[in-house]
Amino acid sequence: MLIRGGVLLDGTRADVRVQDRITEVGDGLATRPGETVYDATGGTVLPGLHDHHLHLRAAAAALHSLHVGPDAVTGPEHLARTLRQAASDADGWIRAVGYHESVAGPLDRAVLDRVCPAVPLRIQHRSGVLWMLNSAGLARVGLADHPDGRLRSADTGWASALPHAEPPLGHLSALLSRYGVTGVTDATPGLSAADVAALQQAHQRGELAQSVHCLAAGKRILHDDDLDLDALTDFIADRHAGGDPVALHCVTAAQLVVALAALAAAGRHPGDRLEHAAVVPDGSLAAVAACGATVVTQPNFVAERGEAYLRDVPAAEHHELWRVASLRAAGVPMALSTDAPFGRPDPWAAMRAAVTRRTASGAVLAAAEAIGAAEALTMFLGEASAPATPRRIEPGGRGDLCVLSVPPHQVLHDLDAEHVAATVVAGEVVYARR
Repeated sequence: MLIRGGVLLDGTRADVRVQDRITEVGDGLATRPGETVYDATGGTVLPGLHDHHLHLRAAAAALHSLHVGPDAVTGPEHLARTLRQAASDADGWIRAVGYHESVAGPLDRAVLDRVCPAVPLRIQHRSGVLWMLNSAGLARVGLADHPDGRLRSADTGWASALPHAEPPLGHLSALLSRYGVTGVTDATPGLSAADVAALQQAHQRGELAQSVHCLAAGKRILHDDDLDLDALTDFIADRHAGGDPVALHCVTAAQLVVALAALAAAGRHPGDRLEHAAVVPDGSLAAVAACGATVVTQPNFVAERGEAYLRDVPAAEHHELWRVASLRAAGVPMALSTDAPFGRPDPWAAMRAAVTRRTASGAVLAAAEAIGAAEALTMFLGEASAPATPRRIEPGGRGDLCVLSVPPHQVLHDLDAEHVAATVVAGEVVYARR
């Protein structure tokens, strides 16, 4: 196809001829017989966005789950009403997501049994690392005698008794296409080879328009109550010996310190990643830069959870949260992502949060960590295997493009998904705004 009348992010007017790869870029390219033509009419043409860290199956399931986070439920009574209503409508499991203790305090089987005694219920903590089940749910998974019903996501044995129908990916794919996303990196730990193959097959048959890269075998989630430096060092060394990188999940200062020590002991691989780096103390900045790993972070949580940070984190530590500017200044390679479904899947909202650092109330969290709009945008343009290196519109590049309805200066001013006019994957339009 030929995209005619577009403008690149640097202001260059360009027509773009594309198949599975970009074949020509120039102003005034002649239309060929039988060629599909898309008129960009002065709108911006970008490489398709890549979300460098999300969880496909969980995000697809979240579209059909009950949301009980602070943005949806306002307190204990509201939570109880919501769960009772869901129980009255349920014909099987109730799957709820996004919970945080600010809604109604810690949850366990006793609390859940008081509001939902008969229908099996599982509620995922918004961190993604914990599920809370009521007694009916525990009985269904063979854990009727479990003391509190609080089960780690990483302990997957109990999940074998859950319904096994995989959530369809089509609705999620359509949503991502509307945002201009043409590729994703699935960061779900513990995926089997069959799981990875199933995601690739979903892309090949068109259920999932986005290309998929999986971290899977190289992903390691760290827990503060189980930080084993020697074991982590051995894991990294084994992966590196096989020629493979690692991706280490670090959301606390303790996890980051252990991850950095393990990377220092095991040595570098150019594809190593630090996922999240949610807390980076001043004393760890130099070590993050020295380790050589790419930090894939989510400033959207400043917007989504910033009110809780302002309330619960000492003001003197606010600048350590979801750093971007200081890490870039230290020479750390970086990319952005949404962490959907634990964050909202809109990459444009993540870009705005990186630029403004504004919480839901409009307060600014660590203004010195803000970056420019062009920086934020290009941090969603990297290749899956090289997240910190932005792709360009040039011959030979992948035929995955995002066409916006407005010129570059307005794209950068607004950073708004509403400007996405069309999304192209391998030379075919997978989304066009009506």
